[in-house]
Amino acid sequence: MDADAAVSELLALYPAAYLRFYRRRDPRAYRPRPETLALLEHLAASGPLTIAEATRHFDRSQSSTSEIVARLVRRGLLARIADERNRRRHLVWLTAKGRAIVELERQVLAPDLVATAMSRLSTSEREGLIRGLRALVEAATARHDAAAKEGRS
Repeated sequence: MDADAAVSELLALYPAAYLRFYRRRDPRAYRPRPETLALLEHLAASGPLTIAEATRHFDRSQSSTSEIVARLVRRGLLARIADERNRRRHLVWLTAKGRAIVELERQVLAPDLVATAMSRLSTSEREGLIRGLRALVEAATARHDAAAKEGRS
């Protein structure tokens, strides 16, 4: 199969795969607002922060950031912890519940649906699928990295 045919086939198959494997959300489950999710994601990537650091990063007022943090502490998604380097400062950090929300929000596909379909494939089909998806992602990553490098030069 040439590259053009592969592109056409992938573009035709992707919507069908998405519809079959998309993770449906329980409408009654907690769903963080975009600014809340941004804060949780940032903490997951950066580690504990002070309110002032979060305020600067998100370019929001101290009161607005404090309000969001207070709400997340009440929900049990964040905890205030003493800064070991400076006991007068406090940091905010994800609780186990907060980490679970971040992980859940990152999931696009329903693990149970993917697992059921994967169990119906042979070992070689599963390995080929994973190898192919990995190669596709790596090719896109290499292109992105090259473009970013050219932009900096």
